[in-house]
Amino acid sequence: MVTRLVFQTVVWLVCMSALLFGAAGTLAWPAAWWYVIELGVLTLWVGLWLARHDPALLAERLSPLVQQQQSRWDRIFMISVAVAWCGWLILMAFDAMRFHWSAPLPVALVSLGSVCVFLCIFMCRFVFQANSYAAPVVKIQASRGHKVIDTGLYAHVRHPMYGAALLLFVGTPLLLGSWWGLAVVPVLVAGMGWRAIREERLLAAQLDGYTDYMARVRYRFVPFIW
Repeated sequence: MVTRLVFQTVVWLVCMSALLFGAAGTLAWPAAWWYVIELGVLTLWVGLWLARHDPALLAERLSPLVQQQQSRWDRIFMISVAVAWCGWLILMAFDAMRFHWSAPLPVALVSLGSVCVFLCIFMCRFVFQANSYAAPVVKIQASRGHKVIDTGLYAHVRHPMYGAALLLFVGTPLLLGSWWGLAVVPVLVAGMGWRAIREERLLAAQLDGYTDYMARVRYRFVPFIW
């Protein structure tokens, strides 16, 4: 399992690097190097923790983004996300390095971006600790005894991993120095919100106790906001 984790992480980082540096037209982009290294180190940190404490969840996290158990809408969504993510990285590389469409970001904002990326992965670690069913795809994991989780971060918001993803969405363009990338963030958030609503409909219909959980925990991503 650890070998698979390392292999998939390396492949993912190589693909991201190819998109970023290829679109930038140069390897002399320190912010992109830091972004790739930070994501790689933090991903391996969480993955190795899962390998020790919850290998079943790690297996789910390493599974393909398109699976037979998924609803058709979620398969389409995940494919769209993969395409959008690649396009977003290319856009930020064009903006920050190749064409310089927007002014450079202040160092303080770039540093804030790095902090946001760290906090995203750090929060995901606590999500995984609370929820052994936090698969990357929307499905009912009946074979693993899927049940409602209402402890940890789930006691405050219904989708804490999506809340953590908000930090990644903001942190990525800040760290890479792209105002254009930051301008795309509302579109990404809207897509994630749409998925959360569809996911809740499926869980309410197929997972015992989820409707009651929704009544107890009012907010989806951020307490007191939404």
